[in-house]
Amino acid sequence: MRKDLGAKTLMFPMMVLILGTYDEKGEPDAMNAAWGSIYDYNQVTVSLASHVTTDNIRKNKAFTISFGTRKTVKACDYVGLVSKAKEAKKIEKSGLHPVKSKHVNAPLFEELPVALECKLISLEGNMGEGGTLIGEIVNVSVDESVLTNGKIDMKKFEPIAFDPANNKYNVIGEEIADAFKVGLSLK
Repeated sequence: MRKDLGAKTLMFPMMVLILGTYDEKGEPDAMNAAWGSIYDYNQVTVSLASHVTTDNIRKNKAFTISFGTRKTVKACDYVGLVSKAKEAKKIEKSGLHPVKSKHVNAPLFEELPVALECKLISLEGNMGEGGTLIGEIVNVSVDESVLTNGKIDMKKFEPIAFDPANNKYNVIGEEIADAFKVGLSLK
């Protein structure tokens, strides 16, 4: 038997995305955003409200998207709870260590092993000063610690997703079947 829950923002998994930007002084900032996805072959989209990060993206036309991990869950949650507008030492307090991207004017974070380096395509909408962010992926930066044979190893990476039904973070990574093969027997 099925049960109706009504209209809710339940999409699984909602990856924990950490957007990295620089402000007008060149100081790094980060925020946690769960409402994001691939938009096109080399593009991403994230739904944003009005944030310091949103302003920074508009000014710099660049940002990074790093993926939260089991090891960084506390820092990732913190950067979603606290605004740099109210806490100038937000990044320092988070324990994240910013490093300038070689490809865009935005920071990478040493502790977050996988990141998309992006250029702004558009940031439009009617969410106050926020909106729908669309970015072009110009590079994927990966720490070698999460690679096996040159590919991202989910067991080493341990990315986390937000469970909006229960307000929990969950680790992703259990391999259950080969994509584009497991269903062939049903043809």
